[in-house]
Order: sequence, then structure tokens, then C-alpha cells
Amino acid sequence: MSTWLITHPACLEHDTGPGHPESIARLQTVLAALEAPEFQFLQRQEAPQATIDQIARVHDRSYVEELLASVPEDGHRMLDNDTVISPGSGEAALRAAGALCMAVDAVMAGEAERVFCAVRPPGHHAEAAKAMGFCLFNNVAIGAAHARERYRLRRVAVVDFDVHHGNGTASMFAGRKGYLYLSSHQSPLFPDTGDPSENRPGNIYNLPLPAYTNGLSFRPMFYDELLRELEDFRPELIFISAGFDGHLDDPLANLRLNERDFAWATEEIVSIARRHCRGRVISTLEGGYNLAALARCVAEHVKALL
Repeated sequence: MSTWLITHPACLEHDTGPGHPESIARLQTVLAALEAPEFQFLQRQEAPQATIDQIARVHDRSYVEELLASVPEDGHRMLDNDTVISPGSGEAALRAAGALCMAVDAVMAGEAERVFCAVRPPGHHAEAAKAMGFCLFNNVAIGAAHARERYRLRRVAVVDFDVHHGNGTASMFAGRKGYLYLSSHQSPLFPDTGDPSENRPGNIYNLPLPAYTNGLSFRPMFYDELLRELEDFRPELIFISAGFDGHLDDPLANLRLNERDFAWATEEIVSIARRHCRGRVISTLEGGYNLAALARCVAEHVKALL
């Protein structure tokens, strides 16, 4: 089976303004990196727009409708100190969420084995009724809920190695049977959640990492504390919240990982997927704000998916 790349030009129209770290250039850099000859076998697909019903599986319907109605006709509108919308943001957010639903349909139909969704805005900080941390809709949670409800999957897992804790995904999954959320993240750091005290057996597991953690320390902790839980869960589908802001060159955090550490993590996740869910893995872009490092990390990540 093939590996898909799902994206859409509309995701390049979400303009966050000059100097904002979650910039259009991030996705341009990612897509340019995936034009290299080694990625010639990626099947490229355009993301549809998610429906309100698909998004409302995890978000309050009133929040979704109000956010889309608030998209400005020109200029920028601040939702909080970090999160900006502009005229292209509504369609970009719908396409980003739609990419995850399309990916689920593709892997469940056997058309693709693994998928990388190169989309923005990112999603894992978005809560049920709140945009935050550059995120409007929680793309990975929308995809997971689509998998559970449309295909009646009993066990769906999200592995999140973004440097920031995915507070939105954790809050949406907490206490919900059949969902597993595993997060490694720098702590203390925005959004100041993800303490092990928030863990729930079989549902939520957090691995806080101190500043300056490098790959030699990260790999055994990630394996022992998160991947063993993933293995025991026996997932029927695995999602990855693929944030690369734990890279040593990233300006927004202080971990010391490199692109090979992200490749290793991806390879281990794929290995578990082969044992439990026919190799089915869906990855979506989250953070990563040094453009050169982001390009290298995405290339290694997608090679591991291939």
C-alpha cells in the first residue's frame, strides 16, 4: 500500500502577520522539502473541507460556527495573545481538519497505509470551545473521533511528540473509553499542563522532559514510558501529532533533539502499528519554528513513514 501526502493551497492563505512564528513559510518549507526525489512515491492529495458535523464531534458546535463567522474580510483579528485569524483562516482550518478525516477514510479503505497531513493551522492546543496556542480546530482529535464513530474502532491512539503539551487533545480524550493520548513535552513550558498527576490509566500518559534533554536521554524514556503503553493498548489506528519544536535549533523551546531522534520515534511507532493495526499511521504537522530544522525533521519523519 502507498503513503499519502495530504495538503491544500488554502493552508497557505492562513496569514498570521509579520513576525509570527506560525507562518506561511513553515508550510512552504515543508512542501519544498517533500519535493526531493526520494519522495517521488508519495501520493499527493488535496484535502477536502471538514463538515461542521465532523468538527462538532469534539468541539462545541456554537464555538465552530462563531469562529467561522468571526473570520475578518481583511486584516487580522487576534483571538488571544498568540492566535491570529485573517481572511483565509476559515477555509485553511476547515481543510486542515478535513485532511485528517480524509486520511482516516483512506487508511480504513486500504487505499493508503500511512498518511502525512501537511496542513496548518496546527491543532493540538485547541480546546472544545477555545482557540489557543496558534490552533483553531483540534485536527488530530477530529480525525480520531471520525475513526471511532464512522468505523467503530474500539482503540484509537494519539502519540504527541511536540515540545508543547497538547492540552486540547488531552482534555478532549480524558475519561473517554477507547482513546489513548501519549505526550512527551518540555516542562515547565506553555501551556503549563501535562503533569504526570493528570495521567489516567489506559487513557492519558504524560512524559514531561526537563529543558536541555537530548536524544540519549529522550529515547529510553519515550520507549519505556510511552511506547510500552502504546503497545499494551493494542491500537487499531495510530495518529501522530508531529511537532518538531523539540529540535535543538528551535527558538521556542529548549530541548536538544535532532532530526534522527524524530525519525527514531516515528520508526518505533510504525513498528508498533505493523504489529497491531496493519501498519496504519496518520501523522499531522503541529509545531516546529526553525525553518531549516523543520525541513530536515519532516524529511526524516516522512522517510520513516514511507
